[in-house]
Amino acid sequence: MEFTAILFYLFSIITIAAAAIMVFSKNIVHSAFALMFTLMGVAALYVLLYADFLAATQLLVYVGGILILILFGVMLTTQGHTFSFKTVTVNLIPASLLSVAAVGFLIFAFTATEWGISEPIEHSETVHSLGMMLMGDYVLPFIMVGVLLLIAIIGAIVMATRLSTKTDNQTN
Repeated sequence: MEFTAILFYLFSIITIAAAAIMVFSKNIVHSAFALMFTLMGVAALYVLLYADFLAATQLLVYVGGILILILFGVMLTTQGHTFSFKTVTVNLIPASLLSVAAVGFLIFAFTATEWGISEPIEHSETVHSLGMMLMGDYVLPFIMVGVLLLIAIIGAIVMATRLSTKTDNQTN
C-alpha cells in the first residue's frame, strides 16, 4: 500500500471520528473542538487530492475564522442558564429508517457502479492560476463579494450593539 493511501485512510478515519464526536457530544465546547478537527481533516484530504487552494481556504475561512467565532460566541454567551438544557430525541424511528435506507442506497450505488481507474495527472499548483483569474477576469464579482461581506459585518455589529443596549436598559 502506498504512503499516500495510508495517509488518506488515516485522515478519513480522523475526520469521521471527529465528526461523530461532534454530533454525539453533549458538551458544546467539545463539539466545537471536534468540528475543528473535522474541518482540518477535510483540509488534509484536499491536500492529498492536490487541491491546495481549497485546503488553504478551508483552513483560513472555516477553521481560522468561523470556528473561532463560534467558540468565542459560545464562551462569551454562556452565563449558567444553558447548563439546564437537556437533549430530547424526537422522531427516532423515522430518522433511523431514513438513515438505514440512505446507507442501503449508498452501498448499492457503490457496488453497482463500474469504477474506472485513470492515470493520475501531474501535480501543478492551482493557487497562482486562481489568483490570476480572481484579479483578472473575475475582479468585479470578487470586489462585490467583499463589499457584501463588509455590509454583513457592519449589520452584525449594529444588531449586536442594539441588543446589548436593550439588555443594559432592561437591567437598570
